[in-house]
Amino acid sequence: MVSPSLANHPLAADPRYELLGPIVRLQVQIAHLKQGEKPHRWYEPAPITSVPHMRIETGGVVGLEGAREIGDVHHRDHDISRNRGDNGISIGFTSHYVLMRNQFGSHLADGIAGENILVASERTFTPEELIAGVAIATADGVVPIDEVRVAPPCVEFSKFCLQYPPERTADRDVATALRFLHQGTRGFYATYTLADDVDTPTIIATGDLLYRRLP
Repeated sequence: MVSPSLANHPLAADPRYELLGPIVRLQVQIAHLKQGEKPHRWYEPAPITSVPHMRIETGGVVGLEGAREIGDVHHRDHDISRNRGDNGISIGFTSHYVLMRNQFGSHLADGIAGENILVASERTFTPEELIAGVAIATADGVVPIDEVRVAPPCVEFSKFCLQYPPERTADRDVATALRFLHQGTRGFYATYTLADDVDTPTIIATGDLLYRRLP
């Protein structure tokens, strides 16, 4: 249920924005999800850690659990960072998980792909629909998130979808899975750019609302 403060949020009446849905899960990756050595690497979702709050920074995200800060491996300042400059934030949708479960099976629980922000929605989204960026409505204001792009699926996650054992190498079915997971089905990357003249909030919580900017 959306709180009254968010239901009456300024973005709700802004014609430049469209509501996509509430945030239902926030999570960070405390370690690398791809393990082992090629060609027998595998996807291990155990390091995915759910958090109640998250700080959005220009370098990525930091999970917040009370006074504890939990770094994400895609933050540029993480000791074992996987940050490439364009993947500090990741976003997924519950509707996309429905597609993946229909294709691969029930083992693909919501959040298992490792996105930081999971949004509840009954519709799916293409890269073209998110190209203008998104924004998160919080009780304290708006967190703008830009440069939304496809999070390219990897071989290891595709093997996980197919329930391949680590020793099984990629084959034609993996190539088919990669094509299915592309174009945002697995999720999207994005970045946060702090405007010099705007003091925007950067703490988000489950229950906050995700909007897209209309092209």
